[in-house]
Amino acid sequence: MLSVPKPSFIYAVNQVVANAAKPVGKVSLNNLEKIFVAPQKLAQTSYSLSKLTPTGADRVSYSLGSPSQVRFAHSDVQIPDFSYYRRDGTKDNHASSDPSYGGRRAFTYMVVGGGSVAGAYAAKTVVNEFVASLSATADVLAMAKIEIKLSEIPEGKNMTFKWRGKPLFVRHRTAEEIEAEQGVDVSQLRHQETDADRVKDPKWLVLLGICTHLGCVPLANVGDYGGYYCPCHGSHYDASGRIRKGPAPLNLEIPEYSFPEDGLLVVG
Repeated sequence: MLSVPKPSFIYAVNQVVANAAKPVGKVSLNNLEKIFVAPQKLAQTSYSLSKLTPTGADRVSYSLGSPSQVRFAHSDVQIPDFSYYRRDGTKDNHASSDPSYGGRRAFTYMVVGGGSVAGAYAAKTVVNEFVASLSATADVLAMAKIEIKLSEIPEGKNMTFKWRGKPLFVRHRTAEEIEAEQGVDVSQLRHQETDADRVKDPKWLVLLGICTHLGCVPLANVGDYGGYYCPCHGSHYDASGRIRKGPAPLNLEIPEYSFPEDGLLVVG
């Protein structure tokens, strides 16, 4: 902002507003000198001042109590042209775009469909990799199943195996044990299960050796019912692994097992 204090009752100010298209120019002092060199020869009116100011002034104002101001409008702003990015069918502003509507819509659908297919494939790949990272390793899968030769377990004996870090009981029951367990009144049991519900072959009882009370390991062939006994808290199980006495709430757990061939037991 430039101010010239001549004459004493008039102040002329030349003000230029900056814009992004063109830098602020310098104000010429020659025109200001013309205004104040011989003020007695000019009538101090808005019209006379507008004639002596640089071209492009849109308003000239003055008064006795405030300085005169000259404001310039920016008429050299270049409007951006995006014709290069527009489709040929839509460059004419006066022509209808209906003839090219189908093609433009098909192109949009193709882009959206292609992006959706690519996104779905990428998501599928990420999910597969994530699930694969959570799956068990080869050494863990090798321990997931256990094969037991039943011929190595004598009749009336119970053998303990390690399966998935847990004790596995396999009992070769005698005919007397089978008859006794099948004759138990189920209505008198805390966890009501028949002997037929717990065995696939009456001669073989397969269960996990973990007490359902607090996870202790029961002892085999002891207790009040000739099955299993947990010495930690006094839970008694029969030869079918059912809780008969003590604090345990449930029967001993039966894992998934099968007999793929005669004399072979597969657990897991």
